[in-house]
Amino acid sequence: KWKGEGTTRNLESIVIGRCYDYIRIVNPAVGEKNCSQIWEAFKNAFINKDPCSILPKDYELFINLTLHTIPPNKSLFWENNQLLVNRFADRGRRYMSLGDTLFGFVADFLNWCGQADSPGLDYESCPSTTECENNAVESFWRMASITYAQHSSGVIHVLLNGSADGGAYPQPG
Repeated sequence: KWKGEGTTRNLESIVIGRCYDYIRIVNPAVGEKNCSQIWEAFKNAFINKDPCSILPKDYELFINLTLHTIPPNKSLFWENNQLLVNRFADRGRRYMSLGDTLFGFVADFLNWCGQADSPGLDYESCPSTTECENNAVESFWRMASITYAQHSSGVIHVLLNGSADGGAYPQPG
């Protein structure tokens, strides 16, 4: 049906598990969070909806439940070099990239979408960005990026890949 890959198998277990990993091991300073409630807010943003009609604002409750302080002078923005950024940021010890926040950590490298006529997840295929811009994953990362930028402060660091096809700043970036 769609060109994109389907929902990551065991998505609920992964999201809840990553949430607990983050608040217990990665960054316990964020304090107690209700990981089951976080999963429900995440799922409800896109489940039982047209997979091409998911808006960034649909993730507001999820973002509010996972929000925590981003230390001043530790924000690291990037484009076209996620794996390098992950190593360089050192899981938030050196810098805190979007993927080092709770809201970014639980979703990193995952794929998901629902179906308009079903309360379940679509494991077969999800819309790609070329098929529709307002898909579940694209809208999630737009909302997460906006939130991350709004809560960043102090000296802002940027890591770009000047060797990437199309240059350091891709048109849709």
